[in-house]
Amino acid sequence: MDVIPAIDLLNGACVRLYQGDYAQSQVFNDNPVEVAIEWAEQGATILHIVDLDGAKAGKVVNHQAISQIVQTVPVKVQIGGGLRDFSSVEQLLNLGVHRVILGTVAVEQPKLVADLCQSFPNQIVVGIDARNGKVATRGWLENSEVLATDLAQQMQELGAATIIYTDIHRDGTLQGPNLAALRELAAALSIPIIASGGVSSITDLLSLLALEPQGVSGAIVGRALYTGDISLKQAIQAVGQGRWQDIPPDLESSAWA
Repeated sequence: MDVIPAIDLLNGACVRLYQGDYAQSQVFNDNPVEVAIEWAEQGATILHIVDLDGAKAGKVVNHQAISQIVQTVPVKVQIGGGLRDFSSVEQLLNLGVHRVILGTVAVEQPKLVADLCQSFPNQIVVGIDARNGKVATRGWLENSEVLATDLAQQMQELGAATIIYTDIHRDGTLQGPNLAALRELAAALSIPIIASGGVSSITDLLSLLALEPQGVSGAIVGRALYTGDISLKQAIQAVGQGRWQDIPPDLESSAWA
């Protein structure tokens, strides 16, 4: 299973929000390129970057930081936040971004998602951010009545390569992932799911690894990496590639006690 470090960009800095609240942001590093290099050196094979300013503005805002990370760090990069038109997606993919993440447009412009999936196969990921099972849009600032599972099934039919599922109530809280919601989503889909929100420990990652046979192929980890609650090196050793034999015995016993 992929362990994917998150780098959230706000005003050019690397920050973490609490439950998606822009008013509760904590700056961890003013230089996100340094952060990206650090995660790559610790073994990350893919980075998850969110342009928080872009999510609010509806267009890419932190282009300079994104460009520097892509050009500097020799790992795959997936980017989301404010991607709501064809040209913005195309621009990032031409820059060298591995995959782009669509959010708001999945609800508001499904035809655009279909067009992008057809034009850029296997490079379009749909991020579904949910509160109480319903999809939030526009940088989590607006709530819809669309059920996360219904939207995920629609995006799968349109050609999305992967679904990233974020439980907003868990994001930035270190309370653990919403396993029940992930099981429900996995049962409804045949494409991979990446879990996001609430991962606080390697034990949480092991609980997600148990869902890997059902289609949960990766986990995005944010605050826990920045606070030191999780060591990226140890996390990759424990759950990377889904190799159960790599789990240290002490972690395995504590996870399933």
